[in-house]
Amino acid sequence: MGQLVAKLMGVFGSREHKVIIVGLDNAGKTTILYQFLTREVVHTSPTIGSNVEEVVLRKTHFLMWDIGGQETLRSAWNSYYCNTEDLQRAAVLILANKQDVKDSMTTSEISQVLTLGSIKDHPWHIQGCCALTGEGLPAGLAWLQSRVAAS
Repeated sequence: MGQLVAKLMGVFGSREHKVIIVGLDNAGKTTILYQFLTREVVHTSPTIGSNVEEVVLRKTHFLMWDIGGQETLRSAWNSYYCNTEDLQRAAVLILANKQDVKDSMTTSEISQVLTLGSIKDHPWHIQGCCALTGEGLPAGLAWLQSRVAAS
């Protein structure tokens, strides 16, 4: 009976995947989260603590944790993922936000600065985007969805 329920859950996409959104203060994390959720710009104030929302893409459920980026909060980031076995299988999506801003770093420049090419034990992808217009966000979310479908 348990195997039947598990198969049905797989068919109907009720499996939930956890996503942690971290980044520096004023990087657009909350705006990105609500673009994923509503496809609209939501005016926000700095996040103290976290925002949690469920985003669904073609039967794939993501529980997204948007964690405040102020310097005083960064030491608490690890409490959202410490002691989790799942990080061993985690995919890394870097959303290079604010591509609409003049002189912003390109995805290639960011990749070099972060030495992303040295990451060999996790799938990763860098996606240029603009949280205000939503440009690039569907492609990033589709990549994430393809990674969980592959695992």
